Amino acid sequence: MTHAVIAGAGIGGLTAALALAKAGFAVTLIERAPGLTEVGAGLQISPNASAILRDLGVLEALREKAVAPSGIRIRRARSAATLSFLSLETAEARWHAPYLVAHRADLQHVLADAVARDPAITLHLGTALAGFGTTDSGVAITAKQGLLTRGFEADLLIGADGVRSVVRAKLLQGASDSPEATGRTAWRAVVPAAALDRLPQAEQNGRFETGLWLGRDAHLVHYPLRGGDLVNLVAIIREPPLDPGFDTLWATPGDPKIITARFAGWSQTARDLIAAAPSWLRWPLADRAPLPSWNAGPVALLGDAAHPVLPFLAQGAAQAIEDAQALATALTAQGSIAERLAAYSRSRQARVLAVQNASRRLGQIYHLAGPAAVARDIAMRALGSRRLLARYDWLYGYSRENEFGI
Repeated sequence: MTHAVIAGAGIGGLTAALALAKAGFAVTLIERAPGLTEVGAGLQISPNASAILRDLGVLEALREKAVAPSGIRIRRARSAATLSFLSLETAEARWHAPYLVAHRADLQHVLADAVARDPAITLHLGTALAGFGTTDSGVAITAKQGLLTRGFEADLLIGADGVRSVVRAKLLQGASDSPEATGRTAWRAVVPAAALDRLPQAEQNGRFETGLWLGRDAHLVHYPLRGGDLVNLVAIIREPPLDPGFDTLWATPGDPKIITARFAGWSQTARDLIAAAPSWLRWPLADRAPLPSWNAGPVALLGDAAHPVLPFLAQGAAQAIEDAQALATALTAQGSIAERLAAYSRSRQARVLAVQNASRRLGQIYHLAGPAAVARDIAMRALGSRRLLARYDWLYGYSRENEFGI
């Protein structure tokens, strides 16, 4: 049986383990953290991702914890006026899979439970990748587990170890490949719904909405989690560039006074949401130039390790899930492991680059100010919700079979 080692048990790594096991591989999954814990935050699971989770048999378990929003309401920051409402009532019929929002930890737990039940997958927690090298038969891998060093022999190694990937750094040793500061920061919080006098994401009929507010150099997203008991908040703002060590400032506590002052000119409803957050965590947003290839021989990258995606399209996790399915599909084809991993890399690069570029453009559009923002608002209203929704067909209705021409 072909043996794959995956470094990183985040959403991409867990999904890849399940997809490879389903394809007949033996999988060893190593994760440096001592437990599969995620910083509390929400996640949008668009149909292009939920379709894959359904294929892997985990979607129904996730549905029990997720919320299917009735739509996305786009508002102007200062006045709270609705610019457009994108109905998601027919999302499953339109894109053949549901549009869900969920707590990130809930998705991770559902995936981890499925991994634990699969006899083809072995998970090693508290085990950090220390090094690797290619051999005549595959890859020799060294990992640290506390004070112990352990080795693994595998046919292939997948680096699903995030934007600060150890696998990527070794593959590109000697090349200039540092994450690039974008001058934007994501502030994230989870608020108990009971702390809010009024839920702006609740409709009169009891269905929940996702809210998107557009303002000068900032935007705010909120949506319900866990049946509406919690509200997820994401505020992305432009901030002065951080120092060269910005990538070490990961998920650090943010001063509520800063974010409150930043949204002082917004509508009262938006300010109430901001004020209700008991605490905030800050993520400086990083970007990276595209790689010419995601693999070198029997070693390949997946998810943020291969292609960080800015959050304006909410596609970071979704693209890692797409990667996982494409990886499993490529590895069941003919040819050597290196040839199959190269086919995986080629199959994904155009798709991910399109998503990355669309996300970058959307970030510029969201944060417009002055006459440009007025023109955006007029265009959005003129376009109408039906035609605006159709602009997401390429993303949410993506056919994975087209990647390999099957």
